[in-house]
Amino acid sequence: MNKDKINVLVVEDSPVVQMLMKHLLDSDPQLHVMGTANNGQEAVDFVAGQKPDVILMDVHMPKMDGYEATRRIMETQPVPIVISSATMTNQEVGATFHALEAGAVAFIEKPVGLGGANFDQMVQKLLQTVKLMAEVKVVKRWGRQPRVEPFRPVGKPSAAIRVIAIGASTGGPPVIQSILAGVPKDLPVPVLIVQHIAAGFLQGMVDWLKQTTGFPVHMAAHGKEALPGCAYLAPDGWQMGLGSNGRILLSNAPPENGLRPAVSYLLRSVAQTCGPNAVGVLLTGMGTDGAEELKLLKDQGAITIAQDAETAVVHGMPGAAIRLGAATYILPANRIAAALATLVSRK
Repeated sequence: MNKDKINVLVVEDSPVVQMLMKHLLDSDPQLHVMGTANNGQEAVDFVAGQKPDVILMDVHMPKMDGYEATRRIMETQPVPIVISSATMTNQEVGATFHALEAGAVAFIEKPVGLGGANFDQMVQKLLQTVKLMAEVKVVKRWGRQPRVEPFRPVGKPSAAIRVIAIGASTGGPPVIQSILAGVPKDLPVPVLIVQHIAAGFLQGMVDWLKQTTGFPVHMAAHGKEALPGCAYLAPDGWQMGLGSNGRILLSNAPPENGLRPAVSYLLRSVAQTCGPNAVGVLLTGMGTDGAEELKLLKDQGAITIAQDAETAVVHGMPGAAIRLGAATYILPANRIAAALATLVSRK
């Protein structure tokens, strides 16, 4: 263990990929690979004896996969775990989201195609994510859940809500899952969601949310009516907005904050279309995407919610919004669903 660096455990069954990951991580002066494991069982055994600062975990491995290893580690010796995945099979993508559900803090694409156009960008994303996630405070995933305080709105009831718009990035999928699982199935408004996610994983997230929340979740389609009691995720490579006729608008407008889909685009569209008749929600994530637009919504009389620092894996996006005075409410992840249910039912 190197006390001057971030100590990483690499869990990967492919010797070639394991060697590549070790080389890439050790090339960063802030990182040190303190050990490697060939499967999930070896990872569990390693953590029982030594405490890495962060684990880079493959998903599909012999003896014990990444999901089961994540579950066991988070129940016994919690460590920030970053899931790494390369293949886009349904099994791999599904296991990735189940690992997030079990307590992994983030996932990244494995850098593939050495010398390819996106290789250097993927490497930088890997290094940035591992360093950032090493700072996340994690807790054991078992035992009694803390009591959730009831949500009490402040002030007079707002205008009738027409839509809920949610933006999230790193750490977002489990929070979105908890929200959709917690709101009533007969929610009287649609939910539009922008989740920053690696290309190729979005359909897996849609399927996972359907299976684990019981809430109708769809990939957004241009011109489709946004129906009450349904959630729509912005597809890869498209900006998503809402038309005045209540239909979803997809656009190839330029990226905003380097992102497409961007939370900023969605929230600005909702502000223009619905004004005060909306709820905007900004969840965990790196950067500042959506912060100014959440303020725009609030200034127009809409209700706005930012996730608090204690429950956000990364407090970049909601933190930026809070600093701008953009949040009507600052809430922990486990109170947002109750807040939305209460707010949309107030007249």
